[in-house]
Amino acid sequence: MAALLSAAAVIAAGAGGALWYHAVLAPHPQPSRLLLAPMIGVVDSCIAPAGGKAPLPTSLVQACLKPDGSAGALVESTLSALDSRSPSSSGRSSYELGYTLAVPLLALFQQVDGHWRIDEARLRHIVNTVRDVRRPVVLYLFSTHFAADAPIEEELAREPGNLAQTQQGTLERDRYYDSYIYPWSVASTRNTLTARRAEAMQAVLDAACRLEPDIRERIRAVTLLGEVHQLFPRFQDGMGYESAYRISDYSSVSVQEFREFLAKRWRHIDRLNRVLGTDYRTFDEVDPPSKDIRTQRLTRFADHIDPYAHGRLPVAGWAYVADAPHGYVPRVHVYLDGHAVARAHVDLDRQDVLAARPDFAGATTGWRTDLDLRRLAPGLHRLDLFLEDRPGHLVALGQREIALMTRDQRPPARHAQRALPAATPSTQAPQVHFHVDSPRDQSDYYYNPLATLWHEFRAQQVLRYLAYFSAQVQRSCLADVPRYTHQIVPFANPGWDGTRFAIEDSLRPPAGLNLGVSLYGEAAFGNSFSRWLRRTGTARYGITEFHPLRAMDPQALDQAFQRHARQGAQFLSFFLEPEWQGERVPRGHNLFSFDPQNREFGSDVLYRSVGQLLLRGAPVNRKPSPP
Repeated sequence: MAALLSAAAVIAAGAGGALWYHAVLAPHPQPSRLLLAPMIGVVDSCIAPAGGKAPLPTSLVQACLKPDGSAGALVESTLSALDSRSPSSSGRSSYELGYTLAVPLLALFQQVDGHWRIDEARLRHIVNTVRDVRRPVVLYLFSTHFAADAPIEEELAREPGNLAQTQQGTLERDRYYDSYIYPWSVASTRNTLTARRAEAMQAVLDAACRLEPDIRERIRAVTLLGEVHQLFPRFQDGMGYESAYRISDYSSVSVQEFREFLAKRWRHIDRLNRVLGTDYRTFDEVDPPSKDIRTQRLTRFADHIDPYAHGRLPVAGWAYVADAPHGYVPRVHVYLDGHAVARAHVDLDRQDVLAARPDFAGATTGWRTDLDLRRLAPGLHRLDLFLEDRPGHLVALGQREIALMTRDQRPPARHAQRALPAATPSTQAPQVHFHVDSPRDQSDYYYNPLATLWHEFRAQQVLRYLAYFSAQVQRSCLADVPRYTHQIVPFANPGWDGTRFAIEDSLRPPAGLNLGVSLYGEAAFGNSFSRWLRRTGTARYGITEFHPLRAMDPQALDQAFQRHARQGAQFLSFFLEPEWQGERVPRGHNLFSFDPQNREFGSDVLYRSVGQLLLRGAPVNRKPSPP
């Protein structure tokens, strides 16, 4: 056990030591007004309309596709419907209105005489949009696992080197609602997929650099690729802990680079063996962990992997207090063997709970904290959970017994228990509704230090892939335009297993690349993302997608927007359906679009609230952010 604790300490120190790579972000001067940059679907509805859909208005086609045309008129038509301010009054608002121009990189290719070439006319129409819209723009260079309906995608998907591989082989094409998901690999930049992305990105950069300097200055930010992370099967619902644990990337390239990563870190195989408790003769013998000790035969213990093998155990669930004091956020207290070890605010988003219990006041009923198994002694431990439903008053939520197993799987010995605090039984607290999702009672866990190193390496692959394209923009005339990622935040979803994404390093990008983040649900307006910003010291970011998944009146939405502005947000983007001459353009509409005709998640109310905020010349009755 001492060896395992030593291994945990060494690995933790190694991960912490790597933080020298990340920039320490000093406070940045904030813009005088927050830039609202809605993302309008103009390429598929104007510049490259998809076949098989309702015909577009003739006047729109003419504006978009004439030789020197662009989507500019469509952008202005859409924004004017949202923003009815006169040009002279818009400067008095708390918000500046621009737009996000999404450029689907792979959709720029067309096949000519059996070869893939950049469609210069399509590219010209896209870049001309920047010329024709006299507003600030966020240039979104989009190419991620979400399909772009580009003909070249099918050909790229036939090359194994472009596809992510799990322990059980190459991932198959998947679906997310009505979109196809291609299992593109981020394990290597030396494949055809990356080359095509880079080719298209360079064409866009070159075209943007041919714009007049005063027009080019409208580009306020460049966002890179979109969601970039490792992949897993069942993309729509397979991110939780109950799904089969299949993760990327186990390709031969990835395995070999993992060995090189270990050799660079430990230099001699004996040092790695001391940390892992293994007997490898060379680094070339090391394979990434890929089997579950419970169901598969291992060659050695270091082969083991499951959602918890890296040493983190989520303790999570949901709770709702019917008569909670106004403004009070309940907290869950976690005791391990009678010792207080953690507490968690009940303020995370649980849309599933709201769907089952619409009588609850909102979806912020989730809670989660993670236990560090690396620092626990083997044996049978008891978890006791209490809800502080009002200040100083505890309600007992229940107990869970968990076994931290040894490598030889000998029966675990029970640990001594300390006395617990006084608490009301949940059966005597009818105002409290709850469920403890994890851990399961009588569950067992096996900490494997090699799994920790494997996830660290996978996270570096994600960051390296983003850095490759950031460097490409750095070499262009847009080098001085702030660059942002376009990432998700798994930690805001209490039921998600973050190891499946391996996204954490890219949430703290290196110097020259800023955090761009998509915020949905509670993360868009609540405390969890604010706590993360303070904990990580992140002082500058962009919001690449925003939707609170609930209706918000102008005052509530203004408070959310201004909170982000105070925290360092430079721009905020949300989906907006294109509108032409008072009518929505026929296309596949986005489920999360702010749209007067979209009642999903209160999107119609959000659209109207944004419009009212733009009309107002001053912020609406702001209150300070809660701690």
